[in-house]
Amino acid sequence: MRDVRCWLLALLATALMVGRGAESQPIQAGNLHLLTTEEHKLVLNRQMTVPPRDCHEMLMSSSGQARDGVYLIQPGRFPILASCAMQEGGWTVVQHITVNSSVNFDRTWAEYKHGFGSLTGDHWLGNQHLHELTRGPGRYKLGVKLVDKDAVTKAGEYDPLLVEGEETAYRLRLGLYQGTALDALTQDTENYLHDNQRFTTKDRDNDNYFQNCAKLEFQGVAGGGWWYDACAGANLNRRNVIYWQKDCNKEHLCKYAWMMVKPSETFKLVHTGECKKDEL
Repeated sequence: MRDVRCWLLALLATALMVGRGAESQPIQAGNLHLLTTEEHKLVLNRQMTVPPRDCHEMLMSSSGQARDGVYLIQPGRFPILASCAMQEGGWTVVQHITVNSSVNFDRTWAEYKHGFGSLTGDHWLGNQHLHELTRGPGRYKLGVKLVDKDAVTKAGEYDPLLVEGEETAYRLRLGLYQGTALDALTQDTENYLHDNQRFTTKDRDNDNYFQNCAKLEFQGVAGGGWWYDACAGANLNRRNVIYWQKDCNKEHLCKYAWMMVKPSETFKLVHTGECKKDEL
């Protein structure tokens, strides 16, 4: 009996040592700057040797048991860290902003490329990572979530979504829209069309205006990087006023906004009167 007890104690000690060893191993990720060193312990799957491609794959591999938080994922050649909205279906968060955020969104091309802010709060995951996530394999969609000052939430999805590579200035490609929020990216209700636009930052002007839209200020705050037209019917990177047409603006203030991506579950069919067959 004593031998069995000693064996069990030794087995427990070994398990604890293995667990501690896994936690003590440094995290290998291409965007460690989005967490402080102290926050590295918050990464929920740091022990995985082969990270999932995105948050949705992590949720599926956990049989739906994974909880909200920060995870290692690997959409490209190297692993990165990302905030995962598991309770909402396994979305990979690519942007979160709070009105009057302490995080400055008036950033350079390089900063928007690699990401900035904190994965536990307001941040931009990075255009390069957004490109790697959405280029496949498989089809992805974009989710937008808006919360106003009265805690009323509106949301919408664009399916499919593709952010092209840096050689095209991370051009935005969007498909069909559905949701409770207005379609502020593909509908021309404000004479601005963000679909098919290239990304603009304060040091790289790719918009259709005679000035740099990212430099234009409102109440002393510049617009921040975005897929501007000339200039915007929506801009979720202007931190003093979150802008999404009539849903979020200086008259109707919103407190929070999120942009998220996940794989598409289905293909949508468009029925037209001119065509006898369905079109994607």
